[in-house]
Amino acid sequence: MSTEQDPYEEGKRAGIHPLIVLFGAILVMWLLINLAVPSGKQKQAAGPEISQVTTEDPDAAPVMYKVQATLTEFNAVSIVVPAQATTSQVVGLLKQFKQARLAQSLPSMLPATSPGHKLGDQAVADLYIFSDPKYATPEAVGTLARGAHAPGNLYPQAIPFEEAMEHVLGHYRIDLNDTSNPDTGSLGFADDSGVHSKQYRRIF
Repeated sequence: MSTEQDPYEEGKRAGIHPLIVLFGAILVMWLLINLAVPSGKQKQAAGPEISQVTTEDPDAAPVMYKVQATLTEFNAVSIVVPAQATTSQVVGLLKQFKQARLAQSLPSMLPATSPGHKLGDQAVADLYIFSDPKYATPEAVGTLARGAHAPGNLYPQAIPFEEAMEHVLGHYRIDLNDTSNPDTGSLGFADDSGVHSKQYRRIF
């Protein structure tokens, strides 16, 4: 009679315990995922994403502004803020205009851009914010309103589009005809063709 113990003796488990196999498989999968997906630190080494850039300081004081020009033929208004205005203050002003538009109090802050429109006197509007009054003139705003691809010989302009565009601190587009996206606000400026300034960043 053999004295060796039968490995397949009744009542005893043969092979590795199933829980060990399960935990082993989870550990292998965890290692593979961590090797394949870069960590947060490695992502940051490539440079900050635009969405991570802080543009609003909740403690920033409201900025003073004045309306420089109104062009009803382009549904446009140019607004001038002090040269010392910060990015946070410009963002705050854009959001202030939007809140006023939603509360239907924008007419008390700005002149009509679409007088007589069935949806209101500011149903369609382009608000351009500058710190340099030189670029808030009707001529410069008209250049921006016509867009980057307007023929230069048809619309003679003292200030080129590319130059005027780079001096826009903030832009707020209202179009109540577009029910899916009636409000668009940004730092910098982008026209309908996608041409945009270096500092362009959409806010809402």
